[in-house]
Amino acid sequence: MSTTRLRVPNLGAEATGGRMIAWLRAVGDEVAAGEVVAELETEKATVELEAPVTGRIIEILQPAGAEVPVGETLALIEHD
Repeated sequence: MSTTRLRVPNLGAEATGGRMIAWLRAVGDEVAAGEVVAELETEKATVELEAPVTGRIIEILQPAGAEVPVGETLALIEHD
């Protein structure tokens, strides 16, 4: 098994991060690559965050309401 980090993506030249609005999936949930698993609010928009791989969420590191910078790890997804 491998682990992939779901990170805050680069949101543009001016954006330095955002605030986690909600997790749409929970620890233990199976997710498919490209599936929206969380929502992040920036100064300009709400961004849907997609699972980068198909697997299972094994840890959520940033709860809803947390302020997170670009590049920060939000969750860990275990996969084959």
